[in-house]
Amino acid sequence: MIYHREGSVTADLSGDDLRRGLYSALDKLGPKRKVLLIPPDHTRFHSRAGELTCMAYEYYGEGISDILPALGTHNSMGPAELDRMFPGVPHSLFRVHDWRNDVITIGEVPSSFIGEITGGVLSYPWPAQLNKLIWQGGHDLILSIGQVVPHEVIGMANYNKNLLIGCGGPESINKSHFLGAVFGMERIMGRASNPVRKVLNFAAKEFISELPVVYVHTVVAAAPSVIPAKAGISTSGSEAGDPGFRRDDRSGQKPLATRGLFIGSGEAVFTEAAELSLKVNFNLIDRPLKKVVVYLDPDEYRSTWLGNKSIYRTRMAIADGGELIVLAPGVKEFGEDREIDRLIRKYGYYGTPKTLQAVKDNPELAGNLSAAAHLIHGSSEGRFRIRYCPGFLSKKEIGSVGFEYGELATELRKYHPDNLADGINHSASGGEFFYISNPSLGLWSTHSRFDENSH
Repeated sequence: MIYHREGSVTADLSGDDLRRGLYSALDKLGPKRKVLLIPPDHTRFHSRAGELTCMAYEYYGEGISDILPALGTHNSMGPAELDRMFPGVPHSLFRVHDWRNDVITIGEVPSSFIGEITGGVLSYPWPAQLNKLIWQGGHDLILSIGQVVPHEVIGMANYNKNLLIGCGGPESINKSHFLGAVFGMERIMGRASNPVRKVLNFAAKEFISELPVVYVHTVVAAAPSVIPAKAGISTSGSEAGDPGFRRDDRSGQKPLATRGLFIGSGEAVFTEAAELSLKVNFNLIDRPLKKVVVYLDPDEYRSTWLGNKSIYRTRMAIADGGELIVLAPGVKEFGEDREIDRLIRKYGYYGTPKTLQAVKDNPELAGNLSAAAHLIHGSSEGRFRIRYCPGFLSKKEIGSVGFEYGELATELRKYHPDNLADGINHSASGGEFFYISNPSLGLWSTHSRFDENSH
């Protein structure tokens, strides 16, 4: 069932548009007495899910009994982060998802199904795990709110991932991440249909179809700067004619445009959102990029666990022998979870063969497959250099996990966000580089590399 659909490649939905669309959908659902909201956490601040959560709170008032941010393995949100993302919503309504202890296994996807959809690459059973509050809370509406955008593990983020992964448990998170990594994230990113999504769809149909879940999907894109024609950028016609072009914007975080709002209870509404996201969040380029500079907002990215989106989302665009420079002023740790941080420090980002061997040889890594998957995702597989410029981690720490170290102050003098536009830029010495102000808003690839991974 689809309760609201609105959006296009040129749309720029305002707060009033979001409120009108959300309230129209909620009106169709009828009165509710006990509502659970499941938004993302502050690491998805730009999704506009925080605003929609506030609007849902305004609509239902005391009918909102619980708000459970879909943390996955992330740290819980502090008071300042709650106030920034959900202004005006009482902190007493928020619950913390403890992914290690607060979950229940509600079913199992059989190994035969996973073997079939992966071509035999993996064939273990996958337990569907869910926070107990979702399963046992007795809510008459569960409103799952989030952004559909290309994603390294699930192809396109949101939909049932918000529940089954964002509010999942150790084994479900570990095995789903590992499945995506071993199958190959370059075969998954930007694709709404892939083995990981098929596993979640199987679980959603078989185990949670009776839950009163309604999904609220946003599609958000950077309002692009004008890119020089010689850059060889092949943007969609929608962006090339986008009335939201801001030529004079020079802030570290570029203007955003909300291209769509889709609300419904099944897969069809997600598919529509994913189709629009692919048009506005996927950036195809004509030739591989020799140098890419990515800026990580310090309020959003405090770990390489999150900050490695700079690697995931650009890897298909970077030339062999190229360079990725990551400006990461807020990065102070590797994993947000203490155990995952320890494992990253111990095993490092050294590529698929070495990581798979470490999984085989070390029970501690085999028992934490999401960490192993992350180690695979965070490596360039030796194809290009990765120079990390963190605000807090030392040169020794960065080097110990397989990255090159860059001194942040030095690199900011050369590549300061205030002086850059998304796309092709030129340094004072005349060198060319490609700048990305927020990697979470898109996926970048050459035509040829995306096509060769489509089979």
